[in-house]
Amino acid sequence: MRWEAARVNLRNIDLNLLVILDALLTERNVSRAGERIGLSQSAMSAALARLRDIFSDPLLVRVGRDLALTRNAEDLIVSLKESLSKIEQTLTRRPGFNPATDARTFSISASDYAGLVLLTPLVKMIVNEAPNVTVHLLPRARDAARVLQTNQADIVIEPVELFGPNDYPTAALLSDRWLCAVDANHPDVTGNELSERQFLELPHLVYGIGNDRQLNLADQHLADTGVQRRIEVTVESFLLNPFLIEGTRLVSLILERAAKRLLGTVNIKLLESPIAVPDIHEAMYWHPRHTTDPGHKWLRDRLLSVAQELS
Repeated sequence: MRWEAARVNLRNIDLNLLVILDALLTERNVSRAGERIGLSQSAMSAALARLRDIFSDPLLVRVGRDLALTRNAEDLIVSLKESLSKIEQTLTRRPGFNPATDARTFSISASDYAGLVLLTPLVKMIVNEAPNVTVHLLPRARDAARVLQTNQADIVIEPVELFGPNDYPTAALLSDRWLCAVDANHPDVTGNELSERQFLELPHLVYGIGNDRQLNLADQHLADTGVQRRIEVTVESFLLNPFLIEGTRLVSLILERAAKRLLGTVNIKLLESPIAVPDIHEAMYWHPRHTTDPGHKWLRDRLLSVAQELS
């Protein structure tokens, strides 16, 4: 490998190639990478040839009709994004951040539950306070730590029970509890209580996460403790649960804060779960590279303010 040689000869290398390389590694497509940074396909192809020469590696290889990254290219992704982020912060660093005038762009990755409960009021707050700030709301990622490491999101909102042990800076936002949701006119649940027998005999709708249908925390707890149920429907969108339940015999575990936000639009009722399940605890996580950034700190403070108002 000639990585060391590339480092030594850095003065002879156009550093714009790093921006091009980042786009190529992200898009894995020469045309899309060119569109992303405003270069023609021929210019991108020429730059790719130079990058291949610098790293003595093809970087992207043809696999059928697609391009795939080489192992060396995969190893470059994280360090390259971190380097470009540091350069950008150095060039744009200000002594402070004024939300009324400063222009910034932030990305937040969160589930649709966190989007409804936390990000909806956050967006309203930002629109009123920071007219030049753009916020990209990204769907929840299965590998939240990698999203932070590769700088795909400035903040990840995730239950601490799912994120698990880590070294990322974090701040607690809110907790929530699970309730049972059924149709308001359910033929088998006529009162305001659901017995354990009814809960186990009714057909269930379960919220699954991702393409592999990873169970949510409540349903995973029931599965781990050996509770046997008849699952008839699974859905990836938490917010669809009440609408799918309406007019059926289905029962589903749903988080109270989100469910109460939807009660005015769907004809369901909420009941205490006859089987205890642990609460969830939402937190925000960020990469330590952002901890002292005034703009990032302002965004974190806004999220904490929203959470405190909800609590």
